Amino acid sequence: MLVLFTDTDTDITPEVAAEFGYHLISMPYSIDGVTTYPYEDFEHFDAHEFYDRLRGGVLPKTSAISAESYKKYFEPHFKNGDDILYVHFSRAMTATFDAMDIAVKELKEKYPERKFYTVDTKGITLGSLNIVLEIGDLYKAGKTIDEILAWAKNEVDKFAVYFFADDLKFFKASGRVSGLAGTMGTLLGIRPIIHMNSDGKMVNVGKEKGRTKALARLISVMDEIGEDVKGHRVLVGHSDAPALVEEAIRLLKEKYGDDLRIELYDVNPTAGSHCGPSTVGISFHAKHR
Repeated sequence: MLVLFTDTDTDITPEVAAEFGYHLISMPYSIDGVTTYPYEDFEHFDAHEFYDRLRGGVLPKTSAISAESYKKYFEPHFKNGDDILYVHFSRAMTATFDAMDIAVKELKEKYPERKFYTVDTKGITLGSLNIVLEIGDLYKAGKTIDEILAWAKNEVDKFAVYFFADDLKFFKASGRVSGLAGTMGTLLGIRPIIHMNSDGKMVNVGKEKGRTKALARLISVMDEIGEDVKGHRVLVGHSDAPALVEEAIRLLKEKYGDDLRIELYDVNPTAGSHCGPSTVGISFHAKHR
């Protein structure tokens, strides 16, 4: 049997994971020295409460999980005779997958007949989630691992995600966005437009003055590079920015019609530790990223 895994950095919730048969790997964050594992240390993510803490000055830190942690996730399934497909967030963004490699190598020595497959979504949050859900559709439809991997080879680079941040101090602290000028300040109302490129890295691709123009820029990019947009999910994600999300949905329906398949998600707290509150993003099927 093939068992699916994904991680909490993809914005998936336990409820959605269960719908598609995914097992969840929890990616931690720390505040004031206390480390929290999403959906292991709590059942429900209170996005408003979490992002309000960040607005109040809290700067969380994130960390990789150990090889032993990966073994605890994977070994019961190998022991049960199952193979594993792990659809994960961008390998280029973290060293955690080095620990995963160590764990899988040791497990395969113990269970040499077992197979371990991965799909690197080359994204995070919404950009990953769109791919996770598409692969979940294939899995539920009974597609083989070869069919799923072939789909991923052709399609991973065709799911784009564009977003803007409201407070640049979080991205500056994380250092994970290339091309983000240190002089760009929130006080000036500048919002960088950021996307995940085909190398799996966050790249600043422009800037807009104010939230309204930044949101319009996201829709404009979607209009420019979108491909078969209505044939796929359009995911809208945010870190406690309900008014902006409402406006984004209005603009999307105005452009594409009320039947556009829009799904709304909270940015998970681990990734949200890097982007901060009031970030808004859109993920859609595209000609390219």
